[in-house]
Amino acid sequence: MNLHTPVLLKESINLLITKNDGVYFEGTAGFGGHTEAILKNLNQRGKLIATDKDENAFKYCKEKFQSDKRFSIYNTTFSNIDIISKIEFIEKFDGIFVDLGVSSYQLDNSEAGFTFREDSPLDLRMNKNEGITAADVLNNLSEKEIADILFKFGEEKKSRLIAKRIVEARTKRKFETTFQLKEIIEKIVPPNYLLKSLSRVFQALRIYVNNELEELKLFLDKSINLLNKNGRIVVLTYHSLEDRIVKEKFKYETLKCVCPAGTPVCICGKEQRLKLVNSKPIVPSEDEIKKNKRARSAKLRAAERI
Repeated sequence: MNLHTPVLLKESINLLITKNDGVYFEGTAGFGGHTEAILKNLNQRGKLIATDKDENAFKYCKEKFQSDKRFSIYNTTFSNIDIISKIEFIEKFDGIFVDLGVSSYQLDNSEAGFTFREDSPLDLRMNKNEGITAADVLNNLSEKEIADILFKFGEEKKSRLIAKRIVEARTKRKFETTFQLKEIIEKIVPPNYLLKSLSRVFQALRIYVNNELEELKLFLDKSINLLNKNGRIVVLTYHSLEDRIVKEKFKYETLKCVCPAGTPVCICGKEQRLKLVNSKPIVPSEDEIKKNKRARSAKLRAAERI
């Protein structure tokens, strides 16, 4: 079973670990690629707290690292970092890491409901026990709402036409499987653009169903509050929407003043809380992309608490 090849592994660890006896948080443990590397770089006094919404990933990591007393994992969203820290009696973290990618296991396993390469239930939820499915979205939302989701979260140019065809199709048969959606897109998009459009549409629905961008914003806000001085937050993104949120948040937190230009005296009371570790994002080498094509869009950003 192909679980996941961790992306920018060495670079992530080098940016994250500033003290090997520190307390660290990993927002999406997945199938333990980065987790294992973090633990290898901690001594016996170090500690790693992790979360993952996906039940399969949670169970896998819990079993894989069950003998390591330095490790704890919770089956919840990373935006609950503040709650987890209280449960663990942790006041501040020395480093916080999150890999926002979907694992190879989720993408390739039809039962996980993320792939359009096999006919499977049109679900797309990370946690199958909460929220609405992608099928619910297509069956119940208006044509405009569906078009807006596909354009806003997938940047799909044919969003309006796809939404129109979806609404027409559901009057005859409710959406239940991935192939029902795939067939509609196949009739609209030329073959040479089909794979990209399918990826964009499924990405858009996944982001919406899991409320991913709002979760990320909430997580970033809480994380900065929970970082020790000189502690680092390291984020691995895979598409422009995520990367823009991280980039803008980091930039805002590096500013000492946000008063309008020309204001004679600062009255905003803004506090600089971060400094950038890398001014430009780190991207995978050509060699890494050849070995793992899913790394091609990855961007790694890091900032340090001051």
